Amino acid sequence: MPFCFPSVKLIYTLLTHGIFTVFHRNLFYFCIFACVCVKIIVYTNFMSDEINEITEEHSDYKPADARDESVKHQLTGMYQNWFLDYASYVILERAVPHINDGLKPVQRRILHSMKRLDDGRYNKVANIVGHTMQFHPHGDASIGDALVQLGQKDLLIDCQGNWGNILTGDGAAAPRYIEARLSKFALDVVFNPKTTEWKLSYDGRNKEPVTLPVKFPLLLAQGVEGIAVGLSSKILPHNFNELCDASISYLRGEEFQLYPDFQTGGSIDVAKYNDGERGGAVKVRAKINKIDNKTLAITEIPYGKTTSTVIDSILKAVDKGKIKIRKVDDNTAANVEILVHLAPGTSSDKTIDALYAFTDCEVSISPNCCVIDDSKPHFLTVSKVLRKSADNTLDLLKQELEIKKNEILEALHFASLEKIFIEERIYKDKEFEQSKDMDAACAHIDERLTPYYPKFIREVTKEDILKLMEIKMGRILKFNSDKADELIARMKEEVAEIDNHLAHIVDYTVNWYQMLKNKYGKNFPRRTELRNFDTIEAAKVVEANEKLYINREEGLRQQLIPYFISSHPGCKEEDMAELAVITKRLDFHLEQVQDFTPTPMTVATEAWYTGYHPYTLEPVFSAKTPREKLAQRQFFFWYKPEERKNIINELRRIGRIDLIDKLYGKR
Repeated sequence: MPFCFPSVKLIYTLLTHGIFTVFHRNLFYFCIFACVCVKIIVYTNFMSDEINEITEEHSDYKPADARDESVKHQLTGMYQNWFLDYASYVILERAVPHINDGLKPVQRRILHSMKRLDDGRYNKVANIVGHTMQFHPHGDASIGDALVQLGQKDLLIDCQGNWGNILTGDGAAAPRYIEARLSKFALDVVFNPKTTEWKLSYDGRNKEPVTLPVKFPLLLAQGVEGIAVGLSSKILPHNFNELCDASISYLRGEEFQLYPDFQTGGSIDVAKYNDGERGGAVKVRAKINKIDNKTLAITEIPYGKTTSTVIDSILKAVDKGKIKIRKVDDNTAANVEILVHLAPGTSSDKTIDALYAFTDCEVSISPNCCVIDDSKPHFLTVSKVLRKSADNTLDLLKQELEIKKNEILEALHFASLEKIFIEERIYKDKEFEQSKDMDAACAHIDERLTPYYPKFIREVTKEDILKLMEIKMGRILKFNSDKADELIARMKEEVAEIDNHLAHIVDYTVNWYQMLKNKYGKNFPRRTELRNFDTIEAAKVVEANEKLYINREEGLRQQLIPYFISSHPGCKEEDMAELAVITKRLDFHLEQVQDFTPTPMTVATEAWYTGYHPYTLEPVFSAKTPREKLAQRQFFFWYKPEERKNIINELRRIGRIDLIDKLYGKR
């Protein structure tokens, strides 16, 4: 549904009707302004009919001579003709997948290029990247990254070599070291030049597919993520077998439901999935097992995370005092294995809940199913995408059957012509042998075939007759009438079978999905467990690392966060040492001590800058050098062994040996 706020209309009206001009040398600032408004303009350009009435009044903009600084550029034309063209290009040709084949343009070009190179053997990825650059004008880096991502999904590409690890986040080896070829599934499902719509490549030298004739909901099987100008797309991957079952259910008119399934495993709560539509969300958790009361093992991680990011999040939670652990070991190889060793006295069950509450062991993912359909971006549900895919698969299978039927009918037609031509020995007729020219020869053959016209599938053309005249004598001598009859009968049976499939095209499509499931489904078991997660209250699982102090005079239980400022104007080392003694008496172990920062319009700041008290004009000492600041700050960390020697020496230097006894006891 399009939306439009009054402020949006105001901005757009100003852009389109206001008399804004800008010199050529200030285009940089204009681009910054354009980026701020792009989401509004792009969305309304695609979605809102109201805006179309306004845009009709845009003036046509013609670029002027860039070298002439006196030439002024009209903002209206520049924005309308330049930036919206760029935004539309990024949306349609770069970042968002097409609903028909579920591929972004770079992925489609990679697969098309690999098909052209395909000979059954592996090809160097560097060679594939170079070949794809005939169709993709955006450089080898984008092609290489997209190819690796396709390979890591383990569906369309058969990989050889080090292709990285989605579990650890390790990158693939250089393109010259790794190899790839199309998988058997891709060869079965993705390609058919006879049903492919073609267009010229960016330089006009080659042809590339508009979309590939994919006969499977590839978009939902692989998932996709892309960021365009003004919108983004995030479709989660789903299970191969469940997609086949859902497609069969839809074709049979039955209800179905689809939920995500991730290569990394884990468990998922789909209570708010909202059929994959934007606004929904899913929670994904790692799989955590208890080895014993002191050790936890993370064996599966959430989608989009790696073992490194999970471990980093655990260590950050430890630093913040949210959980207590002794150490973390990463033993991940082919499978995830992160060992979490608990601190003594820590509850393993409570720690598991804390890992879900405070680390990347649980993440929330918001899907946004945006696809290109009819040259426009559309926000759909996962169910609608599957329905469109099933309908598209049915149409493609129907086209393939009709094409195959026509090919068989053509072969049957010529086989019938050939049989009569040879059995009736038309090639030995005196009129044929003595024909003056080709036209006369063709006319004679046509005349001889006329009595048999009712037996033929279609009208006999001159091309048919010319093809008969090209039959070699060796074939005529080896001609066997019985075998010819068998061939004709077999072709008629094939045509009848195809007619039956066309008459029951839904059942034929159901059998297609069942064949895919039987052939490939065993390689794609569900990895992510569907569960309903219990809500974890962070306050109940966080470790109690802060000390609780009692104000006996007021009868209050107060949690204090030790935080002090040193180097304050008017304070000397002796003052800080006495304050440190007070912190020890209160059992404070300070974690944060900040140097004084001047704040405008305060007495302390005036004293810090001038060296005098603003009211009494008496001199005021302020620690400004790094050494002076460190000398004051160190006293607050009296409890650290590495600071003890320096503090004792400093107290002796300033003649406050009594404070040494108060801080460290009598020697």
